[in-house]
Amino acid sequence: MICTLSKHEAEKDGYTDSLMLDHEGNIAEATGANIFFKNKNGELHTPIPDSFLDGITRRAIIEIAKTKGIAVIEKKILPEDMKNYVGCFLTGTAAEVTPVAQIDKYNFKVCEVITDLNTNYQALVRKKSVA
Repeated sequence: MICTLSKHEAEKDGYTDSLMLDHEGNIAEATGANIFFKNKNGELHTPIPDSFLDGITRRAIIEIAKTKGIAVIEKKILPEDMKNYVGCFLTGTAAEVTPVAQIDKYNFKVCEVITDLNTNYQALVRKKSVA
């Protein structure tokens, strides 16, 4: 219920979604999806799933990334750490793989890593082959 209330409050203020923090002030997830960040070195960083659901889509993206040689680091991420990231995306049953353009004052690019993960995820769930 708290995610629903938070999302409605964000939408009332003109935003698409709300970023949820854990009890220590670390980034946890969006209101209905897990979150990933990409740094300049090509690594993916995602919060440790200790205060939110470790989603099936999240786990699938981690496995796809690993098969492509992309380092996935699960760690505590503070909101101000977003300044260190160039890409961001959400994962979930409804969100699938959704790029994020902006969170607060932090802007992100839809990079090839994110589009490639999405292509591979789509192939996986729709049983299509990928070149």
